[in-house]
Amino acid sequence: MSNDQVITVRGENELFARAGHLFADVRTEFVCAATDMNTWSQPHARAAIADRMRPAITSGLVVRKLYTPVALADAEQRRHLLDVAAVGAHVRICRAGLPHETIIIDRRVMILAGVGVPGDREFTVTTSPALIDGVHALFQAGWEAAVALGDYLRQDLPQIGPDGKAILQALGAGLTDEVAARRMGISLRTYRRRVAELMKLLESDSRFQAGVRAGELGLTS
Repeated sequence: MSNDQVITVRGENELFARAGHLFADVRTEFVCAATDMNTWSQPHARAAIADRMRPAITSGLVVRKLYTPVALADAEQRRHLLDVAAVGAHVRICRAGLPHETIIIDRRVMILAGVGVPGDREFTVTTSPALIDGVHALFQAGWEAAVALGDYLRQDLPQIGPDGKAILQALGAGLTDEVAARRMGISLRTYRRRVAELMKLLESDSRFQAGVRAGELGLTS
């Protein structure tokens, strides 16, 4: 694309066909701002972008991702954000409204996702320095007002006491209810009631999910 060029593509397949190489050619900085990660309707899309970006992250590329708390409401999205943060990406949570998705690559290319509609979503790709600089400035303002992912999660931690942590550790260790209750010196009925309460507190549908969620939040240490 030449300077000041603006193109519009329809759907993720066309976007990747015409601009997919950009994700593998990031040199210095990759920034992304979005309400959540539902911009990509096709399950492989986000994974494809992550695969193209991972080698660059480990080589020193600066990756900054800005999302609203909506992204943390979904367990899969929350795990994805924790995973990308673990490999070196900077992730922050912003309470202000954000666009459907904005991606800026090296301050030279910008991709704007259109409104979600039935069928293929439109994407606008531009190399216009004036447009990119303006949107990047807005991103920077939101970034400075946002909270780092780890700090945000710690702000919103469920209040779990020593007994609750002991139960979570027992679940993680795979102990039977009988053995765990005996070790804690409580009745089996009380132990199971506490497990149910913890599952509800951690917004989990299963004991396994509760254990995963507790581990993500650092509640078992």
